[in-house]
Amino acid sequence: MDYLRPTISEIEAGRRKVTAEELGKFADIYGVTTEWLLGRSAPKDSMPPSLLLAARELGKLQKSDLDKVIDFLKTVKSHNDK
Repeated sequence: MDYLRPTISEIEAGRRKVTAEELGKFADIYGVTTEWLLGRSAPKDSMPPSLLLAARELGKLQKSDLDKVIDFLKTVKSHNDK
């Protein structure tokens, strides 16, 4: 999804408008509704703000670093499941 980064940055900065088609694609990619993207509804499975922040920050990592974080989380979960 690195190809989306410049597009999203332009949209966030207000230098580019989103087409209806793009809005639909963003909703599909992120698993939310277009209504949620437009700020008109809450996501079906609302996450706590701290988890949303963590997800945003994880999305900024390079794949190799993200893989390490995921491996760490799996280790912690398996330890807690014992």
